[in-house]
Amino acid sequence: MPGLLRRLFAPRWKHPDPEVRRQAVARLDPSRDDQRHALERLALDPEPAVREAALARLEDPERLLALCKEGDVSPELRRHLVALLAGRRGAHDLPARIALVERLEDPGLLNELALQGDNQQLRLAALARLEAEEDLIRQACDNGIAAVRHAAAARVESEAGLSRLAHEARRDRQVARKARERLNRMRADAASLAAARERREALLETLEQHAGSPWEPLYAGRFRHLMREWAKLEDLPDARQERRYQDACLRCRKVIGDHEAQEHARDADHRQRESADQTREALVEALEESLEGLQQGDRLTDQDIASLRAQKRLLATRWQALSDQHLADEALRDRYDRALAAYEGIVQARVRLDERAGAIEQALADGDDQRLEALVEACGWPPGLAPAPLLQRARQRLAAEPAREDGDLEARLSRFVEELDQLERLLESGAFKGASRLYQRLRQQADRLPQAPLEPHQARLKRLAARLAELRDWRGFVAGPKRDQLCLAIEALADEEGASDQALDRRHRQLVREWKALGDAAANREQSARFRAASDRLHERLAPWRERQQAERQRNLAAREALCEQLETLLEQPAHEADPDALREIRDRSREQWRRLAPVPREQAEPIGRRFGRIRHDLQALIDRRAREIAEAKRDLIEQTRELLAREMPAARRADQAKALQRRWRDLGRAPKGEEQALWREFRSLCDDIFASRDAARDDQAQRNRAQLDAMQALIDRLDSWHPAHSREAGVLDEAVREATALEPLPSGRRSEGMRRRWTGIVRARRERLARLSLAEEAERWQAIRPLLNAHLQADARRLAGGPVEAVPLPDGLALPSSLQDAHERRNAARQAGADDAVEERLARLRAHLSLLAGGRVNQRDDPLRLAIQVERLNDSLSQQTSRAEELHQILADLLATGPMPEGLWEREVGELDRMLESLAELPPP
Repeated sequence: MPGLLRRLFAPRWKHPDPEVRRQAVARLDPSRDDQRHALERLALDPEPAVREAALARLEDPERLLALCKEGDVSPELRRHLVALLAGRRGAHDLPARIALVERLEDPGLLNELALQGDNQQLRLAALARLEAEEDLIRQACDNGIAAVRHAAAARVESEAGLSRLAHEARRDRQVARKARERLNRMRADAASLAAARERREALLETLEQHAGSPWEPLYAGRFRHLMREWAKLEDLPDARQERRYQDACLRCRKVIGDHEAQEHARDADHRQRESADQTREALVEALEESLEGLQQGDRLTDQDIASLRAQKRLLATRWQALSDQHLADEALRDRYDRALAAYEGIVQARVRLDERAGAIEQALADGDDQRLEALVEACGWPPGLAPAPLLQRARQRLAAEPAREDGDLEARLSRFVEELDQLERLLESGAFKGASRLYQRLRQQADRLPQAPLEPHQARLKRLAARLAELRDWRGFVAGPKRDQLCLAIEALADEEGASDQALDRRHRQLVREWKALGDAAANREQSARFRAASDRLHERLAPWRERQQAERQRNLAAREALCEQLETLLEQPAHEADPDALREIRDRSREQWRRLAPVPREQAEPIGRRFGRIRHDLQALIDRRAREIAEAKRDLIEQTRELLAREMPAARRADQAKALQRRWRDLGRAPKGEEQALWREFRSLCDDIFASRDAARDDQAQRNRAQLDAMQALIDRLDSWHPAHSREAGVLDEAVREATALEPLPSGRRSEGMRRRWTGIVRARRERLARLSLAEEAERWQAIRPLLNAHLQADARRLAGGPVEAVPLPDGLALPSSLQDAHERRNAARQAGADDAVEERLARLRAHLSLLAGGRVNQRDDPLRLAIQVERLNDSLSQQTSRAEELHQILADLLATGPMPEGLWEREVGELDRMLESLAELPPP
């Protein structure tokens, strides 16, 4: 009972019956809030009719949008909301509707509003809310307002979307054209980006190859050029490219740093060579001064010979040590050789004198002057050298004879005064030994000269003698403490324990040199004996070490001799194409190996050193000769490059030949250091000119290719937008084909291939359309001559019925081609000839032929005709090319000429003939 009461008193819009609820909608007032809520509930009713009736009473778009958010949107609600917002229903102002559209998020509603809106601003507002590219493409293709289509097309960004627009936007060709332009621009940008990446990759490969190549004069300049080219590239490198670039730069900088280190090493070697040359010159000057001092003395004592020999051994040792490092120049070596020759002459003369000393003493004792003179001559004493005491005695004995006396007194006095001046100069310079010898000779001369003429010079001689004594005392005053110090030092060294043998030997040699440097100043037997005893103890202590040193010297000597033999073998048979760099490396390695093979025995040090010096000189001469040959070869390459630059030939071919010349340049090796850089700069300048001309030619060719491709693209676009309406427009296509032929050949590439495919497709499509237009025009011409054909049929019927023969005239104003005029005349002639039994066969053949031309099915009874017609068409196509329009024209002419035609036969066939002609007259869509 309560449920029944509720149903009885419930509102009608809540009634279970949908029809009752639909009828209740008309009684609800939307202006009242409670009834408006009822209408909104009914707008969501499960029954479509109820929903549609309720929505018809609701015209507030905001409330409808709120209903859309509450649940599923029904189709009726969607259509009503679109109608309200689009302005087809209700009386809402445009700004309010635009504001509501700007709040929408449903793509379906927005699409409908963009398509159906009553105002452009409303459609644009709906379009602005759309995000999906599919929706934008739909609006660009189907929207009825051009501004909306253009705005939608402008927001399509992907390549696939632009491609769809270019093909599907048939309603607005401007949209399709702009889409094609943007698509081409996007592809061009992608191609440009790919080209930039290829350029960056090519530059990276060039930089990596440069990092792996050896140093050359322009290595650093080329590296800086590649860095500048890298910085000029507009695109940004990725992480991998940046890492490769940094690694290549590090390797290039390492090559440059290594070369700079080698240059510093060469500079250091040059400075060391100059220092060695200065030291050698000082050594030679010291030996030459000692030899000159021996010639200025009055006697040559044993101590002088021992001192000279010690000085020569020291000089030879230091000379050989310096020669192991750097070879002396020829002038200094000649001076050294002359000084050694003078030394050898003095030593050999002393040896000969020592060998004949006993015989000379016996001759002096016996008074045998003849034998004494022969012995003195056999000694071969060098002229100008101070004689030894024994030789001086022998000469005095022989000079006592009247025939051997000196010249006149004036000459002797003049020479005495000159030697006094020389003694004074020696005392001023502190040369004690030379001054002492000269003073002894002056005293002997003073004893032999008369006293009267000598008296003016006696005071000066005594004064110089006092200065000489003062110099002797000063040397003794200085040398005495020094000798004590040296004795204590060598004794301490002999008793020292724990020091290495090498350090002991070095210190011992230094002390001996300092002792010998004192000469006879403050010399006494006790100190000499002490020094000699300590020195002997050191010799005994260092004897095992010296034996090991001697064995090592012998091994080093053998290794040096083997090295010299290897180098001599190389020099005896040098390769004609020997690389100077390889020879320089052999020279440097042999010099380094020579330095490591030190020391060697003193007796063989000088000969082996001279041998190695000659070898190095010959090797350097070979290097210089090969370097000069390479310089000449490189000059020839420069001349060939200059001729190549002046020759008329394609730039690419010239660049390839220049690359071959560059490879030959690298294979030659290096010219002399001073010439290599100058030659390379000249050769590089010529090659740069060649490559610059090649780049300019490439740029010109690329510009011509772009212009050619742009012209071809414009021709393709023009032909693509051209849709012929008459067959007589075939000349436009032929002209376009001639223009395309003039533009061939196109540059190779994907763009050219795409253009060729598109061009071929467009030309094929236009030719097919022109062929269909020709067929359609022929079919239309047949319709134009149907009155004439009907007149012939009526005349044929009357003739076949036994009536008179009538000649059908041409209608006024009807212009026929010559072939149809001939067919018309043949039809009149056939009517005069009377009935023909072959008419039906000819009509069947024409029907079958027309069916094949129209592409329709052929009846089974016409199979023999079809085969015969196909064979005839094949044979005709071999002899001459016939178009389908010409073939149709010939069929229609034969059809007009076939007669007289029975009326029943024509009525039976005309339907099928008209149907086939109508199919041929149908035109394809443009």
